[in-house]
Order: sequence, then C-alpha cells, then structure tokens
Amino acid sequence: MTVTNAISTLETLTDTAVDSALGYETAAEKAKNPGLKQTLHAQAAKRRETVRMLNDEIVRLGGDRRENGSTLGAAHRAFTSLSDAFQDSNKAATERVEEGEDYIAKKFREALEHADLTPESRSVVERAHAEISAGERLADRLEKQFD
Repeated sequence: MTVTNAISTLETLTDTAVDSALGYETAAEKAKNPGLKQTLHAQAAKRRETVRMLNDEIVRLGGDRRENGSTLGAAHRAFTSLSDAFQDSNKAATERVEEGEDYIAKKFREALEHADLTPESRSVVERAHAEISAGERLADRLEKQFD
C-alpha cells in the first residue's frame, strides 16, 4: 500500500462524489414536485458532506482538495440536460439520480474491493460508501414513486 495510490483512489472517488452532488442539484432544479425538490437538495447536501470527508483524507495524506468533479461528469450533465427537456421533469430527475447512484455505488464498491488504500483511508471510504449506499436506496424508492 502506498500513499500515492491511496491519494489517487481518493481523488477519483471525490471527483465522482462531486459529480453526484452536482447531479442531485441539477435534478432538484428540474423537479417540479416540491417534496422531491426538497429531498434532492437534502441529498445533495449529504453528498457534499461525503466530499468534505474524502477531501479531508486526501489533505491528511498530503494531497490537494478536489472541488470541480470530472470532465466526464460535466459532459454527462450537459447531455442529460438536453435529453431531459423532452421528458416529464419529476420522472427525468429521478431517472438521472438513479443512474448516477448506480454508477457511484459501483465505483465505491470497486475501490473497496481492489484499491490500494491505507487502513485509515479504507475506513473513510467505508464510511463514504455507507452514505452512497443510502443514496442508492433512496434513488430506487424515488424512481418507483415517480415512474
């Protein structure tokens, strides 16, 4: 296990978590249902807390904070904004959230299974994964509710 590998893994996970928080914020903007908007904003705040936790670990290891997300995430948000313009806003918002949660959950599971992490970093990723898993379950419920 090397600190460099741990930082690299944490940076990737943090970028993905930033993308997810931005995705929740975008979905909240598109949603028309007030309760759904509130839920999505609350989930974005939880995901921002996960970003903060991951960033704290990156800095502890000697890396730099990540705040901007990934280029791929920005491109995906632009594409889905175009396609969502032709769909029911609540349904489109929950579908995008569900897709995003499936993606981020997979990234965190893979990191826990295969990444070269320090014990402290693994603990942080496990805590972040717990929040991600809760978000994935929420997204499943929302998608069923607004389908």
